[in-house]
Amino acid sequence: MASVPEKARVVVIGAGIVGNSLCYHLAELGWTDIVQLDKGPLPNPGGSTGHASNFIFPVDHSREMTDITLESVRQYKELGVFTESGGFEVARSEERMEELRRRMSSAKAWGIDAELVSPEFVQEKVPFLDKDVIVGAFWTPSVGVVDSLRAGTMMRERAQEKGVLTVCSGVEVTGMEVVDGHIKAVETTGGRIEAETVVICCGVWSPKIARMAGAHIPLTPAVHQMISAGPYEVLASRPGEISFPIVRDMDTFCYERQHGSDMEVGSYAHRAILHDPEEIPSNEQAKLSPTEMPFTDEDFDPQLEQALELMPELLGDESGEVRYAINGLLSLTPDGFPILGETPEVKGLWSAAAIWIKEGPGTAKCVAEWMTHGNPSIDVGHSDINRFYPHQRTRAHVKARTSEAFNKTYGIVHPAEQWSSSRNMRLSPMHASQQDLGAVFYEAAGWERPQWYASNEGLLEKFSDEQLMPREHEWDARWWSPIINAEHLQMRETAALVDLSAFAIFDITGPGALASVQRICVAQMDVAIGRVVYTPVLDETGGFRSDLTVMRLGHDRFRVVTGGAHGMVDKKWFADHLVDGASLTDLTSSFTTIGLWGPKALEILSSVTDADVSPEGFKFGTCREIEVGNLSVLASRISYVGEFGWELYVPFESGAALWERLLEAGAPHGLIPAGIGVYGTTGRIEKGYRAYAAELDSERSLAETGMTRKKYKDADFIGKEAVLGASANGAEPATVLCTMTVDDHTSASGVKRYMLGGEPIRTRDGGQLTDGHGHHPYVTTAGSAPSLGKHVLMAFLPVDQAHVGNQLAVSYMEELYPVTVVSADATPAFDPDNERIKRPAL
Repeated sequence: MASVPEKARVVVIGAGIVGNSLCYHLAELGWTDIVQLDKGPLPNPGGSTGHASNFIFPVDHSREMTDITLESVRQYKELGVFTESGGFEVARSEERMEELRRRMSSAKAWGIDAELVSPEFVQEKVPFLDKDVIVGAFWTPSVGVVDSLRAGTMMRERAQEKGVLTVCSGVEVTGMEVVDGHIKAVETTGGRIEAETVVICCGVWSPKIARMAGAHIPLTPAVHQMISAGPYEVLASRPGEISFPIVRDMDTFCYERQHGSDMEVGSYAHRAILHDPEEIPSNEQAKLSPTEMPFTDEDFDPQLEQALELMPELLGDESGEVRYAINGLLSLTPDGFPILGETPEVKGLWSAAAIWIKEGPGTAKCVAEWMTHGNPSIDVGHSDINRFYPHQRTRAHVKARTSEAFNKTYGIVHPAEQWSSSRNMRLSPMHASQQDLGAVFYEAAGWERPQWYASNEGLLEKFSDEQLMPREHEWDARWWSPIINAEHLQMRETAALVDLSAFAIFDITGPGALASVQRICVAQMDVAIGRVVYTPVLDETGGFRSDLTVMRLGHDRFRVVTGGAHGMVDKKWFADHLVDGASLTDLTSSFTTIGLWGPKALEILSSVTDADVSPEGFKFGTCREIEVGNLSVLASRISYVGEFGWELYVPFESGAALWERLLEAGAPHGLIPAGIGVYGTTGRIEKGYRAYAAELDSERSLAETGMTRKKYKDADFIGKEAVLGASANGAEPATVLCTMTVDDHTSASGVKRYMLGGEPIRTRDGGQLTDGHGHHPYVTTAGSAPSLGKHVLMAFLPVDQAHVGNQLAVSYMEELYPVTVVSADATPAFDPDNERIKRPAL
């Protein structure tokens, strides 16, 4: 291989499937002077690519991961290294069959051919499987296996053929040089390479390499056990590497995959066995390869017994023997998503880590596009490295979450399921009071946020079942309570107090502050001091990067308030796009926020302040400092729940005092504490408010989401050219965001069912719908709208289906439920004229 050059435009560290794919895609996008490093030999340098079982099941409950997987399969097929075998996910229990029905919803939503089949159907295709062990299966014909080493080699060689890639194997990275927060050079055993862009594609070694630059890639190497047993005559008699479908034995967290005359059996059922990157042996020390660690029989024995139950004739054949057994290392992250993008700590240092074989080329293409154009063609918001807060980057947090997550790889995971590990990391000043009120806490970005309060259980007697919409099916009711709907109704009747401490808050200050927020935000930011502006934030293509509020607090001071889950990503976006003379200060830990909304909010706040907080004296969309006794409070008259009221900002140490004063002042008026179940779902959905990462992402436009403006400001902003271009050509949007109500919840069993999100929208008789992007509509948000007495769904529909009154259906657990479109734009289904926000309801 080549010697290490002194300089490069970009250094790619790693020659597994991700690094090889990235070099190829960078070359395709016109990059030159690419240097690729790996400490191991080629074509198999010793990473996870070399020992992976290499099969691909395309259906995931995440649209992002499914889209990336489908793009990877497309590339593998183009390279001629993909063999389609079909695959079964078999169920041993009715509970698993219900999960497979949910899996069918995802398959239909993402447009993947799949079906639920009988045990007899499975045995017909896999004759050595005992059909009496299972009750049914999920069949995906497009499942297959890939030769990932060959694929990577071909991609690397294609980049070399262009004359733009220098490959250096047997070269280890020993250090990183960072100057003024920007990557400057990579130190290696072969010499120093100066480069202003470096991409870490090192899989399980990625955290170790990132730490050399003072950055964090929060993943951990984890063991996945696998054996290969054989030879078996029934397998050897068939041609090729694989001729039988792959079987995932979902209830035992196990898979069986033919490999020539052998059968591979892999397990996700054993204890979580985690390692530190520094513990991984070198190529010289490793018996097989650095990521193929010694097998621990005691962890695998129970799994082997379960595999024998499923395939007794095959695996019980004494002519076969275990010929290969490893504790193979793979990368796990705290939330299960890859880690992609430029690191927050070091400019020019990128991560493309925690990527499995099924996602390799698709992810590499996205990262290459991101590095080249500033945004990828597939929204990868859930995988952005900047999503992590400081505590989430610690080894303790990573190991706690991945230990909990490992056995959920094939688990039945509810969409609202909460983590039990690494909790109570961020507590609001009101936390003790909320505990006393019986708060049920959900975690978001480390914050413990009340989802509902047991103290409000008495409200269940006040409101009717038609309003509360109790859920009798356990799955629909899991991680949910009718108290949420009761809190919502009480808020609409009197008032509610909501803890919003999870907001991320940062100030943009300095002589360049106005120019910065004008450039970043779609809305006009050159407004009077004291104005509050809700605004989308777009990328260059006109897709959403965020949506948030900005308060102008001074001539050269703007306060940005955004959701906690996306806060660190927004912080980096703003920081990266500041103009000269502007600076960003993170104030998230300096302030706490309390929401006060409802018809009685005016009376309650008036009772504790001498300030004029009347609708006339304190107009919507404005903010100012008020005094609540001896507390100085920044009050912002804005609402995400469709009621008159305020967001109230105080220094963190004053939050508990403000909370208690408002609870006490509000008691005579019927004030209650309400949880995020109201704020984030019921209050939001019946007002049709869009949410980032649900309705809004980089693949959606202002026109598609019903958020266009009659006039855009004269000042330039990111995405303006795309927005005006789309408007000028007069073309209708490819899809339209609509709100629908469920007309009848009754299932075939007579039990009422309530959708949770992600379900496909069909014609009333079950026919498939396709929008102008070629996508199939699915539910982006589902939830109760107690004021309407309806369960409400939001979804992007084809233009010809996006009209009020249109009758469609939602497919839930393989049954159709009738729905009706009640809004085909941003008009709320509840209080469409926003009268309740303008002034307290009578």
